[in-house]
Amino acid sequence: MSGLLSWLTFIPIIGMVLIILVPRDKHQLIKIIAAVATGISLILSVVLFLQFDRTTSELQFVERAVWIGSYNINFFIGVDGLSITLIILTALLGFLCIFASWGINKAVKGYFALFLLLETGMLGVFVALDFFLFYVFWEVMLLPMYFLIGIWGGPRREYAAIKFFLYTLLGSVLMLLGILALYFYGGSHTFDMTVLMEQGGYARTFQMWVWAALFIGFAIKVPVFPFHTWLPDAHVEAPTAISVILAGVLLKMGGYGILRVCFSIFPEATRSYAIPLAILGIINIVYGALCAMAQKDVKKLVAYSSVSHMGYVLLGSAALSIAGLTGGVLQMFNHGTTTAMLFLLVGVIYDRAHHRDIDGFGGLATIMPVYAGIFSLAFFASLGLPGLSSFISEALVFLGTFPVYRWAAIIAAIGIVLTAGYILWTLQRMFLGKPNEKYLNLPDMTGRELFTLVPLGIIVIILGVYPKPILDLMQVTINHLAGIVQP
Repeated sequence: MSGLLSWLTFIPIIGMVLIILVPRDKHQLIKIIAAVATGISLILSVVLFLQFDRTTSELQFVERAVWIGSYNINFFIGVDGLSITLIILTALLGFLCIFASWGINKAVKGYFALFLLLETGMLGVFVALDFFLFYVFWEVMLLPMYFLIGIWGGPRREYAAIKFFLYTLLGSVLMLLGILALYFYGGSHTFDMTVLMEQGGYARTFQMWVWAALFIGFAIKVPVFPFHTWLPDAHVEAPTAISVILAGVLLKMGGYGILRVCFSIFPEATRSYAIPLAILGIINIVYGALCAMAQKDVKKLVAYSSVSHMGYVLLGSAALSIAGLTGGVLQMFNHGTTTAMLFLLVGVIYDRAHHRDIDGFGGLATIMPVYAGIFSLAFFASLGLPGLSSFISEALVFLGTFPVYRWAAIIAAIGIVLTAGYILWTLQRMFLGKPNEKYLNLPDMTGRELFTLVPLGIIVIILGVYPKPILDLMQVTINHLAGIVQP
C-alpha cells in the first residue's frame, strides 16, 4: 500500500486541522473527529501488521523524498521489527485514549487538537529514519504534552508541566549535540540513520562521548535513575488519558532510541557501557519497586511501578543477547498495555470518589466487582504472573541476563518480590475487608470505560499464553541487532 506510513502518521494531523475549523462549542463533533482520525490510524496499523514481512530484517514500507536538499535532509521513513510493535501500541492507545477523554469539558477544542498533534509526534519518532526528521518529531511531541498537563492537569499541573518540559529539553539539547557530532564526523554530512549505522569506523573516544550524550537524552524519557524525578509529578497531575500516553508510549520512545541509535550506530561503545547499563537497570527495578511500596496515592504507585518495570528493558538490553533484547523490546509493548490499563482504572475510581488515597477505600470488590476483577487482572499482569503477558517478557529478560550477568539477574529478582508485595498489599487495602460506607453506592464500570479496558485485557491474556504473533514481528530484527552488538 503506497504511502501507508505517511497516512498512518499524518492522519491525526488532518484530524487536528478539521477540529481547528469546527466551532469551539461543537464538543460532540470535535470528539467524533478525533475518534475517527485515531481510528483510521489504528486501522492502518492493523494493515501494517498484516502486510509486514516477518522473514527479513530489512526496512519495509520505505518512503523517501528530498526535504532540505542543500543540507542532505530527507523525509525518510520506514519500519522494521523494532519499530512496528511500538507503532501498533501507539495507534491502539491513541484511539482508546480519545474515549478515555470523552469526559473532558474544559477547552475541548484545544485538548483534542493537541492530542492529535501529540499522536503524530509519537508515531513520527517510530517511523523516522532520517535523524533530523527524528529530532523534529521528538520535539513536536514536547509542546502538546506540556500544554496537556499544564492546562488540563491537577492542582499542581503547572509545576509538573514545567518540570517535564525542562527535563525533556535538557535531553533534547544533548541529543541535538550528538546528532550534530554525527553529521559532521568525517565530513559525511548525512542524517541518514542507515548510512550512519553502516559506515562505522568511528574513533573510540568519539563513540564513548556521543553515545553518552545520546543515551542521557533517551534515558530521561525512559526514565532511568536519577533522571526519573519528573515522572511521578507528571503522572499525578496529568489527566487520565495523558497519563496513559506518558506511561504507555512516551517512556518507550526512550528505550526505542537507545536500541535504534546508541546500539545500532555505536556497537563498540555499547559493549563498553553494557555493565553500567545493567547496573542502572537493577537500580530502576529495585528502587522503583521500593518507592511504589511507600506510596499512599495509587496513581503515584503505578507511576513508580513504571520506573521499576522499565528497568527490565535496560537490563535485558544490557545483556546484548537475543533473549535479553527480545525480552526488553517485548517488555516495552507489554508494559504499555498493562500500565495503560492501570492508569485508566485509576481514572475510573478518581472520577467517582475524587481521591486516590489507597487507605481511603476498602471492600471495593463487593461494591464494584467488575472493576475489582479488571483491576486485579491488570495488577497481576504487571506483577508478571504466569499466563499473563508481562511474564513472558520478564522471563526472557532473565533468560538473557543470567548467563551474562548472573549477579544482576539475582539482584533484579528482588524486584519481583517487592512488586508482589506492593501489589498484594494494595489489592488487600482497596478491594478486600469491610466496605467503606461512604462508597456503598458507587456505580460499577460503564460501557465506555469497559470499551477502553477490555481490548487491553484481551491482549494481556492472549499474549500471556500465545506471544508468537508479537515475537514473530520482532525476532528477525532483534537477531540482526544482537549480531551487531555482540563481541
